[in-house]
Order: sequence, then structure tokens, then C-alpha cells
Amino acid sequence: MVAYTFRKEEKLCSQKIIGELFLTGSSFLCYPLKVVWKFEQLLPQVPAQVVFSVPKRLFKKAHDRNLLKRRMREAYRFHKHELYSLLQQNELRTAMMIVYIAKEELEFAEIEKAMIKIAGRFKNKL
Repeated sequence: MVAYTFRKEEKLCSQKIIGELFLTGSSFLCYPLKVVWKFEQLLPQVPAQVVFSVPKRLFKKAHDRNLLKRRMREAYRFHKHELYSLLQQNELRTAMMIVYIAKEELEFAEIEKAMIKIAGRFKNKL
């Protein structure tokens, strides 16, 4: 049975690792999301740690940013098992940042499609 949870250990909080993501990480686009990722050894016993971001420059009101982050987290939570199985097969751990880049507020279904594409792109990368 697949656990559709997003525990505290799966959330990326380290400012050091987030800074390294932007300096030395790889990135790709799956509209409306941009993924910046890097394989890491310092992570705890979870295959991936993730941080979600919505730019204040695009969405001025906090409740709009929070809504979009909530939608991204929910879509990730439903489809992370595909990513986790890939990483565990290859014995890898990754840190990633998912950034919302669309200029308009999109529905959950469109964000979910992008999350599915992200899992497919990681299949190609490994």
C-alpha cells in the first residue's frame, strides 16, 4: 500500500542545501513548474527532500501564494511514490526545489499533470 503523506523529513529546510541547488543544481521546465534538483548525500533516510516556491513578484498576495503551494504539495504527495521507487532502485537521494512559474493561477489538475511529467523526466535522467 502506498502512503500518500508528506512528512516533516521530506521537507527541505536547509538554507545551505537550497543555496547549493541554485549554484550547482540542474534544472528543467514542466510548465507551469520549474524543477531545480541535485543529488545529495547529506539527506536523512528519505529518497527526496522538496521545497515549494511561488514568487512574490508574480503573486503579490500571500493567500494566492499559499493556495498555489498547497496545490503543488498535494500533487507531489499523490505522485511522489513514482519518484521514490526510481530513486530507491538506483540508491540515490535528491534535493529539489519546485518553483511555480506561470503568471496566472492554474487549477489543481494542470499542476498535477506537470507533477506526472516531472516523474517521467526523472526516469529519463536516471
